Amino acid sequence: MPTEVILPKVDMDMATGQISRWFAEEGARVKKGDVLFEIETDKAAMEIDAPASGILRDVSGKEGVDIPVGAPVAWIYAEGETYAPISPLDGEMSAKPTEGVASEGTAIAPSPVEPTPPDRPSAGHPPLEGEGKTRATPLARRLAREAGLNLSGISGTGPHGRVVKADIDAVLSSPLEGEVSAKRTEGVVSGGTAFAPSPVEATPPDRPAAGHSPLKGEGDVLRLFEEGSYELVPHDNMRKTIARRLVEAKTTIPHFYLTLDCELDALLSLRTQLNAAAPVKKTDKGEAPAYKLSVNDMVIKAMAMALKAVPDANASWTESAMVKHRHADVGVAVSIPGGLITPIIRKADEKTLSVISNEMKDLASRARSRKLKPEEYQGGTTAVSNLGMFGIKDFAAVINPPHATILAVGAGEERAVVKNGEIRIATVMSVTLSTDHRAVDGALGAELLVAFKKLIENPMGMLV
Repeated sequence: MPTEVILPKVDMDMATGQISRWFAEEGARVKKGDVLFEIETDKAAMEIDAPASGILRDVSGKEGVDIPVGAPVAWIYAEGETYAPISPLDGEMSAKPTEGVASEGTAIAPSPVEPTPPDRPSAGHPPLEGEGKTRATPLARRLAREAGLNLSGISGTGPHGRVVKADIDAVLSSPLEGEVSAKRTEGVVSGGTAFAPSPVEATPPDRPAAGHSPLKGEGDVLRLFEEGSYELVPHDNMRKTIARRLVEAKTTIPHFYLTLDCELDALLSLRTQLNAAAPVKKTDKGEAPAYKLSVNDMVIKAMAMALKAVPDANASWTESAMVKHRHADVGVAVSIPGGLITPIIRKADEKTLSVISNEMKDLASRARSRKLKPEEYQGGTTAVSNLGMFGIKDFAAVINPPHATILAVGAGEERAVVKNGEIRIATVMSVTLSTDHRAVDGALGAELLVAFKKLIENPMGMLV
C-alpha cells in the first residue's frame, strides 16, 4: 500500500499551514528521511522529511495555499508497487473517518430521533445542497441549517477542513454573504420545503439592529471609504494567530499595570566595562569580541533573577491549580516581517550575561528567517517587550498566555531627578509590568517590580 504524506502539526495553535517549497517533484524517487517540502506556519518555517522510500505520486499540496493539518499532500509508492491514481475524494477521506460507517464497512444505524415540533425542520429533514458532502461539526450544521446556508461553499478552518461554528458566524456577519458561494438558499431547501421568513421588528434608522454591532463585517468598514482609495492585503497565518491570541488575552485575562522608573547609569557603566573586557575570537569575518552585551540582555537577566527572588510571581493560571515554575524562562518579543514572535531564553536566571547575549542574537536571527523550532518559542514563564530603541518612553504590553506577567521596557533618557534635596541629571528608564490578576495580586506584582529595579540599579548583583 502506498504511504500517505500528510501536513503535520508542528505548533500547538496550528490549524492550517502552507507549503512554501517542494524539494521533490511528481514521480521523483525519494528515500526515507529526505527533505520533501518546507511548510510555513504562523511562526516558523520547517522542513518535513519523507516518511518512507519510494516514488512520489499524487502531489496535491500546492505551494502558498492554506492546507488543513492532517490533510494528505502526496503519496509515496514503493518500488514495483502498482500505481493507481488517487482521486481528491479518496485522499480526503483517507485522512478522516467515514461518517456513519464502521471501520469494517458495516453501516451504523441512526439513533432514534424525538418527534420534532412542526414549526421547525426535523433532524431528518432533506439536507441543504452540498450539506452531506461537507465535513462540519454538529453545531455548525445546525446553525447553517437554521440560517439556510449552503455548507459546501464555506471554507472550514477546523481540523481536516471541518466547518466549525466560527466559520458560520463569519459568513453570517459578512454583509457580502449573498455574493459569496456560501449564500443562503432563497427561503427553500433542496427538498422543496419553504421556510417562512421570521418577522423582524422595525429598527429606527439612527441605531443598529439588536444583536448587530456596527462595523462588524468587512463590508461595513469598506463602505466608509471611496472605492479605489485602498487595497486589500489578505491576512497571512501569522497575522490571524496574533489577532486571535490578542483578543483572547484581553478578553479572558484581567490585566492590571504597575509602572516605575529605574536609573540606568550604573548599569550602563558596567555594560561598557564588560564589553571592553570581552575576549577576542576568530570568525569567518575576522576577529570579533566573544560577546557584546546590550541593555536588553541585562534586562532579561534582571527579570529572571527578580522572578527567582519573588517565586510566587513566577506562576501560570489554570482553572484547577496555580502552576508554580521552578525556573525563569524569559520570552523576548522580536519583531519580524508581518508580525512578532517571542523566542525564549530557558533558565535565564542560571545563565551568564554573555550566554544570554549570544543566545538571544542567535534566536532573533533565526526568528526573522522563520527557522525557529516550536520548543524555542512555546511556553515560557514571563516575557519582555522593549520599544526603547524607538524612543518610546513607556507603554503597556499584552500578556501572552500561559504567562502571568510581561515587562514593557521604555527608552533610557536623561531626566532631572532629586536626590538628598539636590537636582541632578540621571539616565532613567520607565518600565511597566502587565500582570494577570488571577495569578499575581497587586502587592505581589509590586514586590516583583521592586526586585527588578534593585537589580537594574545595582547591576553587580547580576554577576554573582
